[in-house]
Amino acid sequence: MNRRTKALDISPRVKKIVYARDNSLCVLCGAQGAPNAHYISRGQSGLGIEQNVVTLCHSCHTAYDQSAHREFIKIEIADYLRSKYENWDDVRLTYQKGD
Repeated sequence: MNRRTKALDISPRVKKIVYARDNSLCVLCGAQGAPNAHYISRGQSGLGIEQNVVTLCHSCHTAYDQSAHREFIKIEIADYLRSKYENWDDVRLTYQKGD
């Protein structure tokens, strides 16, 4: 596995932290969820770190990945992450060569 792929992957440790932070519930609708949704997608070099990962249920994850409303959903997720991390900044959530 190359450095970039590893940096974008969500490790079991990060999944455990995010699952606990989110009380195992979808941050959008409150249903039971899984901690495997990148705020900034892997396709856009989004890191697999807790500040870039949220718990979403299957329906909300599908809507986030494939909906015309993605930008509205992204704002809601950003607000949630901002509430959890002091000085949260999405600029620091992407892979940079040399990371």
